[in-house]
Amino acid sequence: MISTAFNRSDALQRLESTDFDVVVIGGGITGVGCALDAASRGLRVALIERDDFASGTSSKSSKLVHGGIRYLQQGDVRLVYEALAERQILRRNAPHLVKVLPFLIPIFSTKGVVNKKLARAMGSAMWMYDLTGGLRIGKMHKRVSKKQALEWFPTLPADKLMPSYLYYDAEADDARLVVTVARTAALKFGATLVNRTEVVELQKDAAGKINGVVVKADGRTFTVPTKAVVNAAGVWSDDVRALDEGEHPHSIRPAKGVHITVPWSKVRNTVAAVIPVPGDKRSVFVVPWGQFTFVGTTDTDYTGPVDDPQCNEDDVEYLLRALNGSITETVTTDDILGTWAGLRPLVADPEASGRTADLSRRHKVRRSDSGVVTITGGKLTTYREMAADTIDKVLSEVLDADRATRLRRRSKTKHLKLHGANGYEELVDAADSISPLGGAEVRRLANRYGSDATTVLAIAESDPSLAELLVPGLPYLRAEAIFAVRYEMATTVDDILSRRTRARLETRDVSAEAAVAVAALIAPELGWDEAEQDRQVADYRARIDEELAAIVA
Repeated sequence: MISTAFNRSDALQRLESTDFDVVVIGGGITGVGCALDAASRGLRVALIERDDFASGTSSKSSKLVHGGIRYLQQGDVRLVYEALAERQILRRNAPHLVKVLPFLIPIFSTKGVVNKKLARAMGSAMWMYDLTGGLRIGKMHKRVSKKQALEWFPTLPADKLMPSYLYYDAEADDARLVVTVARTAALKFGATLVNRTEVVELQKDAAGKINGVVVKADGRTFTVPTKAVVNAAGVWSDDVRALDEGEHPHSIRPAKGVHITVPWSKVRNTVAAVIPVPGDKRSVFVVPWGQFTFVGTTDTDYTGPVDDPQCNEDDVEYLLRALNGSITETVTTDDILGTWAGLRPLVADPEASGRTADLSRRHKVRRSDSGVVTITGGKLTTYREMAADTIDKVLSEVLDADRATRLRRRSKTKHLKLHGANGYEELVDAADSISPLGGAEVRRLANRYGSDATTVLAIAESDPSLAELLVPGLPYLRAEAIFAVRYEMATTVDDILSRRTRARLETRDVSAEAAVAVAALIAPELGWDEAEQDRQVADYRARIDEELAAIVA
């Protein structure tokens, strides 16, 4: 097994000194999935990310690994079947990250009467979901009594609630999944992945075929030789295509999805729920997340800047209207602890002029004349399948591999455990006896880092101050920030608070207050002086200010 440190300085040196078979552009879930798939087939792989891993859409999802019942309603049975198959693969390959989550679909009455047509349709959808692949999780949907529903979700209106439905899907911390896939590619298969590095040009040979990628990193510009390029830049993929094709193709129709974080005590749901939006045909998820509840997502056309989409007043009003329309508590803007907005890179359909919610979530792989392979569309749950299809095309249409080579190098990720999975169950079983921090803390860390939790524990136990909380009121240890810098290529305060931990999503304002202490903690690891610490804190707090300004604008 290859053991290459997931270290940015080392990765930059390899990037500058190696000829690669494939260079992947984009460090979201699709990009890291492509890097892992290609590297596990024996190809020499590099991945280049302009910002941080998962800094775009891939850290701003609903945190669900699911098939998507609403896609059945749109008639896309194949997408749901494939997504549910991938859900099962992820549960097997990343048991430390992907967990089963029950979902309640509450049925409400009007004056004590339930719409029988709607009730029949919901029952049929539940059976279809199970038969399409939901049963792979090992549990079948069931009809539950009003009393049972209220036990799981006590703030539902008892006077309107009727017997409802319970089914099962899964959840995962999306940003941790991305970093784990990236580290698997590097640590197990020697892939070279680097963040904070920008692609500025695509080079071609005399025949017009791609033979290099020009990048800028740390004030330097150099060329990375490669035989093939994968464009996995998500909503920025048309920008990469413009470098190749000379003009912006406008093939992406971004759809904005927004979530809000509220205190769990205002909702008190022990299961996730799918609730209707009054006056709309859509529904939103209400997902318990420790001491918080996440509510989302929206699905609207987006035409603004794609670099940092924001949740606005209308988005907040929409989600609060949905939540307050289904619970007896009243949640206001003053209760909101965090917001986040992501852009789905949907494939534009020239003949579809309706809502983005009605556009297909299926992915599309295309190859340009020069040999750039672009992957667009799809969803978090199906990233592995998307990556396999992409690298299949690279092998068959760009690297010109013969059939025997392609068969020998077919995708190996279906049965590939992600980093941290091996040893995870043994660690959980022994949790109560291996650390003075206690079994509960060991299990919490194991469910974030898998078997790497032992490294985090060693850091925490090496210095009592590192076993203290990173952000007041949140469970993250100061040791986790050190681990993120040493082993997960975190390079900024924002990397730590937004993605390596989820402090910004959970308690936005408290995380801003903690930024000074976080900067001081990681400064020795990154060689920062006081001026750089101040700049890091100012940058993070400016992001928070922008988030707040968008909500009240």
